[in-house]
Amino acid sequence: MSGWRYEASDLIRIVRLVLGVVSLCVAPAALASPQGELRVYPVPRELLYSVHNDDFTVRVREAGGDWQDLYEYRVQVDTDTRLHASMVYFDFEGTVELEVFRNNGRFDDVSVAPLSSGVKVDRRGNLLRMTLTRPESFSLQFDGDRLRNLHIIAGPLPPSPPAGAHVRRFGPGLHVPPAGSDVFPVKSGEHIHLEGGAVLRGSFMLDGLSDVKISGRGMLWDPGRAIDLEKAKSIAISDLILVNSYRKDAARVINIRNSRNVAVSGITGFTSGKWSDGINISTSQHITVEGSYLRVSDDAVVVYAVADCPLCRQRAAQTGIPDLNPPGDTFDITVRNMRIWNDVAHALYVGHFGDNADPRTIRDVTFDNIDIANLDEDDPDWEGAIAIFSGDSTRIRNITFSNIRVDRIEEGKLINIVAGDNARYNKAPGRAIEGVTLRNISFTGEGLPSRSIIRGLSAKTAVRNVTIENLRIGGRRIDSPAAGDIEVGQFVEGLQIR
Repeated sequence: MSGWRYEASDLIRIVRLVLGVVSLCVAPAALASPQGELRVYPVPRELLYSVHNDDFTVRVREAGGDWQDLYEYRVQVDTDTRLHASMVYFDFEGTVELEVFRNNGRFDDVSVAPLSSGVKVDRRGNLLRMTLTRPESFSLQFDGDRLRNLHIIAGPLPPSPPAGAHVRRFGPGLHVPPAGSDVFPVKSGEHIHLEGGAVLRGSFMLDGLSDVKISGRGMLWDPGRAIDLEKAKSIAISDLILVNSYRKDAARVINIRNSRNVAVSGITGFTSGKWSDGINISTSQHITVEGSYLRVSDDAVVVYAVADCPLCRQRAAQTGIPDLNPPGDTFDITVRNMRIWNDVAHALYVGHFGDNADPRTIRDVTFDNIDIANLDEDDPDWEGAIAIFSGDSTRIRNITFSNIRVDRIEEGKLINIVAGDNARYNKAPGRAIEGVTLRNISFTGEGLPSRSIIRGLSAKTAVRNVTIENLRIGGRRIDSPAAGDIEVGQFVEGLQIR
């Protein structure tokens, strides 16, 4: 018989390849042993080739068990370059072993971000091996390439799926909204659950809703404004992965406006478009954001006082009755246990929009235990790993940043606290910044940061009572503005560095 001839080893490799592709398209795989459990999730067949990145091959197993292939998603990052990073995800309990093979080209160095990660890499040529004993989200950079890196989302085992008449479940596979819409409908009281391997090509709008939960290890792929809340209350969003790779503008992860009692936990989010914030909070109260991983092309977590409420105007026009519960101040906001990567703009930001017709206050905001792996912003007005800007008649008070670790500032400021009036975005100056605490802040010194700044505008628009405790840059404890390369401008009162 003429034609191709195959050795036995060739046939074995072909069979393994076919089985690997099939395994990525079937139901979620769960392997359990007395030592723990591992879950990997399939990619929908419709997306198998269109969203894959072949830069890396990644597989995982329980310690000493059988290897399971992971699907390497292509995620676009950085609005300035629109390059493609990679992302894999799985969930586990106990101990797992991970292998990563870089497919294209040699490399001299590999690094883990953030630096606080406990992951240790064992290299054997182009093959990397790691052992994980706890859930962790981190990235691998090869020869310092931060735009084509690999993000590894190793989560805890999710809770048991919810049950009941109020539950609507999306199983593994590709899901789209009803014809003519790009939004999945939701009703008050519903629990929307996305199983691992479910990919939804659409968004959720929770305007005016209450008692809604959205959970699970499924994914929203290119949804635009992925989850939008307006005038909502008692909302819980947990464990989802949201990827906005190809939407151009305003493709945020979660937008919370004029809402209260909202809990966000365990979210993974990627954006690459202009104005594509991570989590945007405005004129809202009693909000908690925790345990999440964000790589975004605008502010990662931002707290505003914008009072515009389109839903309120619509209801008033329909009923002829003015809103009896208009937008209020922004307060009781807690952001903690986060890992952040900023390709553009601020990492942690309180500012700059407000309501000049009805001046508002942003108060009682806490950011705690947060890693900032990278920061890059080239507009001096909007630089800052830690930033506050008071404009549009807004008063900002009682803001705390604690246990913040900054690994690298490609371009931008470590600290930017300004009470001012920006001609591009404000119609009036702010009403001062009062009572700010920065505690246990560390920055490696890596990169080319510009000078930090603390500055007021006038006696009425001043910065008052800023306390900086245990600020370390490059391992040195900072005890003065000069030592920390901090410019202190006019109308700053009660600044303490200790």
